[in-house]
Amino acid sequence: MKITENDINNLKKISNEIRKNIIEEVYNAQSGHPGGALSSVEILTALYFNQMNIDPERPKDENRDRFVLSKGHASAGLYATLAERGFFEKEELKDFRKLGSILQGHPDMKHIPGVDMTSGSLGQGLSAANGMAMASKLDQKGYRVYCLVGDGEIEEGQIWEAAMTSSHYKLDNLCVIVDNNNLQIDGEISEVMSVYPIKEKFQSFGFEVFEVNGNDIDELITVFQKAKTVKNKPTAIIAKTIKGKGVNFMENQVSWHGKAPKEEEYKLAIEELK
Repeated sequence: MKITENDINNLKKISNEIRKNIIEEVYNAQSGHPGGALSSVEILTALYFNQMNIDPERPKDENRDRFVLSKGHASAGLYATLAERGFFEKEELKDFRKLGSILQGHPDMKHIPGVDMTSGSLGQGLSAANGMAMASKLDQKGYRVYCLVGDGEIEEGQIWEAAMTSSHYKLDNLCVIVDNNNLQIDGEISEVMSVYPIKEKFQSFGFEVFEVNGNDIDELITVFQKAKTVKNKPTAIIAKTIKGKGVNFMENQVSWHGKAPKEEEYKLAIEELK
């Protein structure tokens, strides 16, 4: 698939809209996790607007590609993307995390169009993604499964149990993306509980591994295309990102892992994104 400069520019505009949606969501709710949602915007944009075989008019199409947000606390990013892609009205975003809303703090596959897996307990998403990828092969459907995990999340042992399963069953229709922004709730990954070297770890578990600038759409699309050519083993993409990307005062600040902007901060963020 050839991608033009105009395509990239359009995707960048979409990314910016998604970022504005995230800020609006978290500000209106005065609750949420903006840092890790903002860091993963280009990953979500590349997948939902360029790579994945999906149709907002048929969110349960059995032949669609699947996406699992294993780092479920970054739900504001997924919801912002789904709304921008047309799975539901953007008006729904105003009720993020509010009583009675379909858009609660963690994704819910029973109530939200476009959500393929309920998530929130860290470490569990890759196991679910394995099951989907295995089902695709057993049913000879051919759809691909993408699973976005956090770099802090891969401190969980279940991730590595699941990684063994991915490799053992040669799930070449599975692509794991690590949002490697190097920050988790308590500080830097390397200081809290180092998971480095991430590339070598996934390689040792039998994955084909790529490293990429996770905030560069052009690079992401190139590597997603390469991942589709890998046979007989799963793929892991280590996406180096910036936590809070796009909002200057949030970038690389661990304090923005899980708090909402006040009115003046909200205005600053929206103005910058304009």
